[in-house]
Amino acid sequence: MAETFDASRKNCSVFENSTPEPVCIDAQRIYDSCSDKDCLTDLRVYFTDYNQEMIDNAVNVRIRDVDVITTYVDIEPVPFHRGFYSIDMTIFFNVCIDVFMTPGSSAQIVKGMAIYTKKAILYGSEGSVRVFSSELSCDEFDTQKPATRSLPIATVQIARPIALSAKLKHNCAVCPVPCKIPNCVCDCVGGNIACAGTNSVFVTIGLFSIVQLKRNVQILVPSYEYCIPEKSCVTSSDNPCEMFSRLDFPTNEFFPPNVGELNGDESAACSCGKYDKVDLDD
Repeated sequence: MAETFDASRKNCSVFENSTPEPVCIDAQRIYDSCSDKDCLTDLRVYFTDYNQEMIDNAVNVRIRDVDVITTYVDIEPVPFHRGFYSIDMTIFFNVCIDVFMTPGSSAQIVKGMAIYTKKAILYGSEGSVRVFSSELSCDEFDTQKPATRSLPIATVQIARPIALSAKLKHNCAVCPVPCKIPNCVCDCVGGNIACAGTNSVFVTIGLFSIVQLKRNVQILVPSYEYCIPEKSCVTSSDNPCEMFSRLDFPTNEFFPPNVGELNGDESAACSCGKYDKVDLDD
């Protein structure tokens, strides 16, 4: 019996009563996954030399914003547990701190970096082949990409971190950074991390994450017709007034929202990523 396909739900040119044809596709199948809700307490914040001097002279601090700069993911098979893999994650945070130099003074915004490592063990099935591909390396001239082991692919999804609190500890020497800092992290916080200091800042961060292990598999799926775009490409006009005339009037900008419509999010005054500010500190 022929299956029907609701063309109104898809932006494709299809026939309503077209008969599906089985086709083989290469897709990523999720073999195992887990989710975590972590409250990261007493994470040490590391600063550049200039910012560390401000921390050494501070009398109080308050957390302003936090986001994830990058996450390094490493995967290795678990010995004596066939099909299971250990996923090691190193998460680098960009932390914005309000620093108060004297009681009652206005705050100065200082950026720093915090590190959190976690581990998960998931099932990723087995594979004993080496994968070769005709794809070429982007940075080389006509050079084929090297073969890869048949390990599953680990992905880490991290929601917007929640900045909970920060505290200042006096007469606490800055310990060495526990791992090598990537250049992108140093650029985000403003330079190399300081190796000495008299005061330290410790923060508490709320983190939601999902870890997945997936592999490329070949599966049969029903195929209908090829998707043909139904929307025409519109060339933008060079006339700025014509472009402005197509914008809707921003009514909401002229009428403040009610208390029930507020979501508590504010634009972060200091952020290297795209997360909003959530400040729960006193």
